[in-house]
Amino acid sequence: MVLGKGRRLFGEGTPPFAMKMVNSEVSTTGVTIATYEPSGNVPVGTFLEDTPSEAELKRRERWAQEG
Repeated sequence: MVLGKGRRLFGEGTPPFAMKMVNSEVSTTGVTIATYEPSGNVPVGTFLEDTPSEAELKRRERWAQEG
């Protein structure tokens, strides 16, 4: 799942799709370079819980204050 603020990673109207990592490398400066490819439909119900954890609620609060 790709979330966040700023420029879009995918174009407007791109349908959701699952991705799987097919390669990863770490550069000499410590940057992680990951390569993903589409892997079908997004599994339903695997990303969000009914009740967010305390850490998730704090993260959401910080994110709202930064916005």
